[in-house]
Amino acid sequence: MRYEPLSRRIKTRLMTASRSLRTADPGHFVNNMIEDSFAYPMGDRRYEDNPLLRGAAPFVPKFGAAQPRTLAFDLEPLGPDASAGDRRDAATREMRRLVADNFGNEALHWYDGASESKRGLSRSSALNYGAFFGSSFDANGLQSATVTYEGGSGATNDVNPALARLIGAAMSTMPGMRPVFTTLVAGRDYGSQMVTFLMTNGFRLAEMQPMLDELGLGKRLASILQVIGVALGGRFEIPPGAALVAFGRSPQGVELELQVMLDAIPDVPPNFLQLLTMNLRERPRELGTLERFLEAFTPEDNVWPGRFSILSVKIAPSGPPKIGLFLRPVEFEISPSAGLVSEGTPLSVH
Repeated sequence: MRYEPLSRRIKTRLMTASRSLRTADPGHFVNNMIEDSFAYPMGDRRYEDNPLLRGAAPFVPKFGAAQPRTLAFDLEPLGPDASAGDRRDAATREMRRLVADNFGNEALHWYDGASESKRGLSRSSALNYGAFFGSSFDANGLQSATVTYEGGSGATNDVNPALARLIGAAMSTMPGMRPVFTTLVAGRDYGSQMVTFLMTNGFRLAEMQPMLDELGLGKRLASILQVIGVALGGRFEIPPGAALVAFGRSPQGVELELQVMLDAIPDVPPNFLQLLTMNLRERPRELGTLERFLEAFTPEDNVWPGRFSILSVKIAPSGPPKIGLFLRPVEFEISPSAGLVSEGTPLSVH
């Protein structure tokens, strides 16, 4: 009897989630990518050793409090047997196809220029995982497509010079920042680029103040303290290798995103989600968005969708902090104990 590939279960989950969240079905847009990436059966142990989500199939639904009625997820392209160069090339091809078909030639021209330095064949031998691919959907179809390219010490050379100067100044205030990847996002009416660093040293959240000052975001530290501190039960100190910091620009100005890898925090409160929602009580629309997300990814034979691997907070010069969560779905777990992070392994993408 022929086995059922995991891709079928993922496509079914995305179809039911899209109905619950009232978005377009992602299968209509990325069906081939999902099939090529999850050809082995459910629970196959070849999935578990991946850099996106250790111990589980590399498929990560993402919640964004500021994005109601949105279905977003990241995945590792092509499955466990692919080379890093093949993953990078597959993510690039899928990105170009989606951008051209949905956003037009102007957006494709932007992406081709922004990704040129990441697509060279000469880079293949130095890659470990190559690239991750992401997409988000709303009621009108594809909302955005994302490629996260593995990057090293030259990551800041590939961004806007003004942003590169800001990043350089920020790095001088926080020792131990190591560039790990560059993310390109193409949406219906925008394109953006972010560079992400692993915080190899432990730090207190208040020690981010000089870095935020350099970025013109000094007044936003209180937002980070409130979200992270409350959700972690009063913890304001982040262990070595437990956080990623991403820098980018938006129409509102410079953006910074702090991602805390919850599996690397030794004492996450059992009521983590309850504490986090305290930050959303004055924003009932966002609280309702979280409730719909949890319902959309809860299997029919379970009472909970899984556990969260990442808590993120994105800040800009104005506006409330944007809270995000990365889900480790219970139905795609293979070896839950393997979900612990190490300093040298980035576990999430922007």
